[in-house]
Order: sequence, then C-alpha cells, then structure tokens
Amino acid sequence: MYELTIIAEFEAAHRLPEYPGKCCRLHGHNWKVEVTIAGTKLNKQGMVIDFREFKSAVGKVIDQLDHYYLNELEAFQEVYPTAENIAKYIYDKLNDHPSFTDASDLNVRCITVWESPRSAVKYCPGE
Repeated sequence: MYELTIIAEFEAAHRLPEYPGKCCRLHGHNWKVEVTIAGTKLNKQGMVIDFREFKSAVGKVIDQLDHYYLNELEAFQEVYPTAENIAKYIYDKLNDHPSFTDASDLNVRCITVWESPRSAVKYCPGE
C-alpha cells in the first residue's frame, strides 16, 4: 500500500452560532489541509497518481472554500462549519472527483484540517 499526502491552504471566515465562547462571533482562520490518499497499483510511470493531478483535484475543492464566509455556503446550511464538518466536506468532495472515482485502486484515506498551528481535526472514515 502506498500513501500520498499533500498540504493545501485556504483562508476563510466562519462563526459557530451556538458555541458558548468567542467562536460564536465572526472570525477567520488560515486553514491548512492535509490530504492523504492510498493505492496499491502503480501506473506505467511508477506512480500511484501524479502529484500534479492530485494537487489539482484538491485545489478544485479548496477553491470552493477559499476567501468565503463558510456559513453562507450551501454545504454548511444544515451543519456548522466546524473543522470536523469542513474535513468531512473535503473528504466527500474528493471522493466524488473523477481522479479518484475513475481509479479503481485509489481512495481518500484521511483529511486533516488545521484551524490554528496547534489545533487540528483528522477525519478518517472506517478507522
């Protein structure tokens, strides 16, 4: 099994309306996202997936969050844009991306979302 990880970043604001503290007010983060995918087969170039294609797929998802007020996005109308829900959102979006759905051997393993240098959430379904 091969695991590949890339790091992406985005900036966005959010608020957690029912949170009993400062986070109930509008504030922003410089979010850092680690995406780990896994596969067992190598292509003819000896790669699970080209990092360029991997980064592009992640970039398309991150672009849907970058410089937005997350509470206004459709994805966060039923749930608050917590780091946990952002991690799951990114996971779900990547699982629907053709780079991963068209490759029978590739799967998204984990998404780690850092909302500060010392606070992160890791979402790994099935573990």
